[in-house]
Parts: sequence; structure tokens; C-alpha cells
Amino acid sequence: MTMVWSPDYEDAPATYIATVEAADGQGLEEEVKAAYTEFILGCISDGIWDAIKASCILCGARTLAGALVPLKGGAPTNFNFVLGDYDRELGLLGNGSTKYLNSNRNNDADLKDNCHLAIWKSDTTSGSNPYFIGCGTSGFAINNAVGQNGMYSNSGAVFATAPNNSSAIGLHGHSRSLSTSVNFKRPGSSVLTVANTTAGTQPTEFNYIFALNNVGTPVLYTASRLAFYSIGSNLDLALLDARVSTLISDLGAAI
Repeated sequence: MTMVWSPDYEDAPATYIATVEAADGQGLEEEVKAAYTEFILGCISDGIWDAIKASCILCGARTLAGALVPLKGGAPTNFNFVLGDYDRELGLLGNGSTKYLNSNRNNDADLKDNCHLAIWKSDTTSGSNPYFIGCGTSGFAINNAVGQNGMYSNSGAVFATAPNNSSAIGLHGHSRSLSTSVNFKRPGSSVLTVANTTAGTQPTEFNYIFALNNVGTPVLYTASRLAFYSIGSNLDLALLDARVSTLISDLGAAI
């Protein structure tokens, strides 16, 4: 993808860092600021920045408030997370029962044939049926979600053939640019394209993180620790994976 460079891109790292530092109430280490800067400019250079519509880097900041500063889009609403759940290197820890974030980005803000959901999982916690991010219609007839055991893109059980690697550390996500197929990425494997004859009916709820939004009710919470999430239009999952992997590594070395 050919990028048309905008002056706004150059300001993006400094703006994000200043907002995180204001939320933290103190400055960040130079190495942390450098990691954030490299990540943002790298996403811009790769051509995936504009596709990220709602996102948080849930690590690196000195406080939980800083970690919930949005990288892109509106700020998430925090339900029950406290400072003790936050680790600067590894991110935010769910409890599998009451803690979740509302991304405040409605699923139908992105077209059903032009969308992505992705998270970075930073521990090896596994469970029977929790969700990292997403939403669904009543009774889970239609899901747009990334879960512990499966990934679904505006459809139901048709994507049971794309199971997730439940205990793996890394990027878990999917991206769709066509009505006839979906790209899936899970740790330890290359991008998998799965054919589908229809994109299904699009859920119209907010996407939740650390749980699935079932028509306004959080269900199937995860107890995993997440360090990043992204919601938006279609993007290259391999490029996002590489950028977030480098970011997590750089932050770990800096803190």
C-alpha cells in the first residue's frame, strides 16, 4: 500500500506520549517513549495506521489510567479493573468473571466486509470458552469476535474450522476485506485464509475487551492478560503482528 504522508502523522507519537504522561501524572522513560514512537511510525510506514480505529496499548504506561489512554479512537470504559491488575510489561489481567472494557466502538462502525479485531495475549492462561474481544447477537447466532477457542467474523459456527491456539502468547485476530473469505492470525502460525460464502448479519453492539458483548451484557469473560487491542477496518495482520511483537519486546527491555 502506498501511503500519502500527512503532517498529522508526524505529530501522532508526541501527542499520544504527552496524553499518557498527563494521565500518569509523570514522565515516561526515554526508552518507553522511543518504543511508542517506533511502533506508531512503523504502523504509519506499513500502511496499517489508518485502519486502526479504536486501540489501546495496555502496557508501558506508569499507571492504569495511562494504559487506558487510547492510541486511536475514543477511550474505553473501565469496568472493575484496578491498579493491581496492571503490569507495565505484560498488560492488564482479566479475572474471568467481572472485569472488562467497553471499547465504545460499535461493531457496525466498520463494514462487515471491511473490518478487523485483534488483541495481544501476554500470558499462557487458557479456559473453556472465554472471549478476548468482540460482540454477538442474542444467543450467539452471529458473532464478530476473537475467543480462546475460536475466531468468528460476522458469522456463527461456520468458522469453527479456524480454531484459536488458546494458551499461546502473541497476536490473536482476524481481518476481512471480502464477503467470501476471512484472514485469521494466531500465534505460531502464518495468516490463514478461510473461505466463506457470506459475511452473515452484522452485530450492532459495542465491541468489548476481556469479554463478549451479548446484546449489552458481558459474558464469557477471559482471565488472560492482554497488552494491546485494535478494532477497525481491514489491515495486514502479519504486519500488525510484527509491529506489536517489537513493541512488547522493546517495552520489556525499557522497563
